[in-house]
Amino acid sequence: MSLTDKLSMLMARPGGDNAQKDDVPWWMRYAGRGVGTVGGFIAIITGLINCISIVVLNVTCLIAGIWQMLAGFIVIVCEAPCCCFFIDYVQTLSDKVETRPYWNKAALYIGLSVVPFFMCFLSMSTWFGSGLIFATGIIYGMMALGKKGSRDDMAAMAAGGSTPPGAPLQGSQDHNVTLMEDPDVWRPN
Repeated sequence: MSLTDKLSMLMARPGGDNAQKDDVPWWMRYAGRGVGTVGGFIAIITGLINCISIVVLNVTCLIAGIWQMLAGFIVIVCEAPCCCFFIDYVQTLSDKVETRPYWNKAALYIGLSVVPFFMCFLSMSTWFGSGLIFATGIIYGMMALGKKGSRDDMAAMAAGGSTPPGAPLQGSQDHNVTLMEDPDVWRPN
């Protein structure tokens, strides 16, 4: 067994081939793909605008623009491989990225997007181009967190976590009152 096989087994979620994708609403999946695809194209265009800053001898913005164009290309390859069908390995790379957990994509996109901010902070094209890639990473991070628990699950956890879901809460008189509805519960004495 090779090292990559061992790593992929280690990173795989139990219960199937990336079981978390079933818990994510359809609109969030499309939001991640849409913001990623549009953000990738805009990052390439605004990265090119950053590269024009070499005229005023701003080398760090030039490097940030090149990084931003590269990040935009990577995001497009991962999110919309149909836009790069002329490159042979794009579909294979996209399929590999698609099997990874959502938090891997979130970490990749956020990591790619923050570097230009450190190099060329005052440029609006850096804010707009890398900001959309950052937003894509945030969306995938939210997808990695999964669905919010039910009201009974959250009430059980608020009660100390020892109460199983569906069982009545111990020690409280009104089971329908939340923490925010009853200020005596959360207000200090």
